[in-house]
Amino acid sequence: MMYFYPQIPCSDNIKLSSSKNPTMKVHGIGNIKAEPNLALINLGVVTEDKDLENAQKENAIKSNAVLNQLYAMNISKNQISTASYTIEPHYDYVEGKQIFRGYKVSNILNVRTKELNKVGEIVDNAVKAGANIVNNIIFTIDNNTLYYNKALSLAVKDSIAKAINIGNTLGVKVQEIPFNIIELTTSSINEEIPTEKVYAASTTPIIPGQINVVARIEAIFNYC
Repeated sequence: MMYFYPQIPCSDNIKLSSSKNPTMKVHGIGNIKAEPNLALINLGVVTEDKDLENAQKENAIKSNAVLNQLYAMNISKNQISTASYTIEPHYDYVEGKQIFRGYKVSNILNVRTKELNKVGEIVDNAVKAGANIVNNIIFTIDNNTLYYNKALSLAVKDSIAKAINIGNTLGVKVQEIPFNIIELTTSSINEEIPTEKVYAASTTPIIPGQINVVARIEAIFNYC
């Protein structure tokens, strides 16, 4: 996102090197610490069989068992969505020859929950019910606009402080309101838990940490 502000000429008693004000480009960074309030769990069932129909049936049975287990944990249907459903033929290569091994059927689900203390339990119970793949767990903020806007404000203040410091070092006057600001970041923030941590113990200890909400801008200042 780009913002423009009207240019304000320097004072008449200051001599300019040209008819236009010289400019400086400064990057500003704002950082806010926030507690996550939403977990996104990506898990599912993968089955293999030489007969495609058998692979699909087995996958459907196990996937329904996983869903029923999630429902039993008071996870509603609107908290669960299908991330992907794929069917792939698999082959082995023996002495340079391609040999058909069977079909791989994958049904991957996205599970959303605000009960962060139950993430480990959700993963464990889903695995017990038949889930055999956990791709990732992401902790994020349900509505991050407020935090991001605070970080963005800090980024603007940071750019102004840097521009003034540069101006003081060079012995020039910096107009403190930038005439051009470019937003370099988006408001997407999360903390991803690597998959290998999911299998750390029989009762999976998954503990969300604080999230860094970072905003970065590029600001251009007049000076004279």
